[in-house]
Amino acid sequence: MSTLTYAVHDSMTMLRRNVKHAIRYPSVGLGSAMTPILMLLLFVYAFGDSIGAGIGGGRDAYLNYLTPGIIIMGVAAGSMSTSIAVCTDMTEGIINRFRTMNITRSSFMTGHVIGSVVQTMLSAVLVVGVALAVGFRSGATPLEWLAAAGLLAAIAFAVTWLSTALGLISKTVESASNKPLLVQFLPFLGSAFVPAGSMSPGLRWFAEYQPFTPMTETLRGLLSGSEIGNDGWISLAWCAGIALVGYVWARSLFNSSTKR
Repeated sequence: MSTLTYAVHDSMTMLRRNVKHAIRYPSVGLGSAMTPILMLLLFVYAFGDSIGAGIGGGRDAYLNYLTPGIIIMGVAAGSMSTSIAVCTDMTEGIINRFRTMNITRSSFMTGHVIGSVVQTMLSAVLVVGVALAVGFRSGATPLEWLAAAGLLAAIAFAVTWLSTALGLISKTVESASNKPLLVQFLPFLGSAFVPAGSMSPGLRWFAEYQPFTPMTETLRGLLSGSEIGNDGWISLAWCAGIALVGYVWARSLFNSSTKR
């Protein structure tokens, strides 16, 4: 077999290992899905009438506005489980076992990234299902639903590479669970819950130029069947930049750690 074939085979082996971990410990994956679901129910049923009136509608209008932001928040929340899983492997000795085996070095990170993206996408499906059950209605065509899934996969891929690097620089599982908090918190400072135009000037400027606002607006446009303008290209540029930085950072950290 060629070097590429060995790398793909070893990565699939690592992916099966991570999937088995996720099945044996479902609480981690369910936790990533339950947080956005609880936020969805809280904001819709506790604040939906008042915030919905503020955006020119009622609770149903706010549910349609909020759901894309909650889905993006759920994708960002998946970064914590990735960081913890990578840090656990690095600190509990399993990586030393891998060093003694004839496997492709990069397969360790590739397996984690692919497994986390799959898990995050399944969590997003669960969030969408709950949103539809409580009244969310989309005007998207099948092609727009497919584009929305592709956008979410690109965001999950980018965030997962970044969280992999955060897991590699963490010395303990506790610190690995804290480092992705900034990534998880950014959607709150964007247009996920209220329009950026309704914020104070300083916060509005930050919301308009941070990565999760164009991502949220793109997903909102796709699910509502409305125009997305330049937000789609800006979102893809952010995803490519974050993924590249995360990949280069994680690879550098992993290579330096395995040389020791």
